[in-house]
Amino acid sequence: MKWEGQEQSQNVEDRREGGGPRIGGRGIGIGTVVVALVAGWVFGINPLTLLGVLSGGETAPVVAQGPARPPPAEDRAAAFASTVLRDTEQVWAQVFQAAGSSYRDPRLVLFRGATPTACGTGQSAMGPFYCPGDAQVYIDLDFFDTLARQMGAPGDFAQAYVIAHEIGHHVQNLMGITGKVDAQRGRISQSQMDALSVRVELQADCLAGVWAHHSQKGKGWLEQGDVEEAMNAAAQIGDDKLQRQSQGTVRPESFTHGSSQQRMSWFKRGLDSGSVAQCNTFDARP
Repeated sequence: MKWEGQEQSQNVEDRREGGGPRIGGRGIGIGTVVVALVAGWVFGINPLTLLGVLSGGETAPVVAQGPARPPPAEDRAAAFASTVLRDTEQVWAQVFQAAGSSYRDPRLVLFRGATPTACGTGQSAMGPFYCPGDAQVYIDLDFFDTLARQMGAPGDFAQAYVIAHEIGHHVQNLMGITGKVDAQRGRISQSQMDALSVRVELQADCLAGVWAHHSQKGKGWLEQGDVEEAMNAAAQIGDDKLQRQSQGTVRPESFTHGSSQQRMSWFKRGLDSGSVAQCNTFDARP
């Protein structure tokens, strides 16, 4: 992925050492990461949201934000995340404009250990997550090392897929989908809620593919093997694979994010079509 020298986003806040609000904690451990993954706590909406802490709403809330402390210019991992974020801002602004709407940029927060969010305390062990309450994506960049070394999903475009998936949740928030789903809590059974969560996550995968389609069309910055990196990442974090690795068995009724095949399929659908309309997981067979 030829990302060096590309424009970076200004909507990145560094809360790592000396970088802003932080609650004590350590780096990511693979044990806690796997537990979080199996529990459906990564590549998705903040688990506190999934547990019903937030109330529903059909429009994204307006949250006052102070000035963001940017990451150091020499931080390569942060520069990469900032570059991908900037491209998502540009792509989604164009997509929303074409649909007669306007896109509101989210903020990307870099942290270590734990950090306060509008959804409660965010933990590194949750993996990357999006909080609709403050319209911010939270990432401990150490997660990308875990993704590559422990989970078998290396590559810069695998990392870009992670970021784009979380931005997909922001798009859902702006479209009112997050609020509508959250409004179902307490009205349907937990198994039905889990099934609904799967559709939310698969749609975010599809939206990540839509971004990749338009990003490549505009920049042509993908190299041979990049798409395969993203597809592999999607496969590695499928519920079936994670359950098989941690429990030795697969329980489809407890899925919250979808199987490896489903995640790959929906990402590819968005990538091939570049159309948000093709990402209607709620009316399709996932």
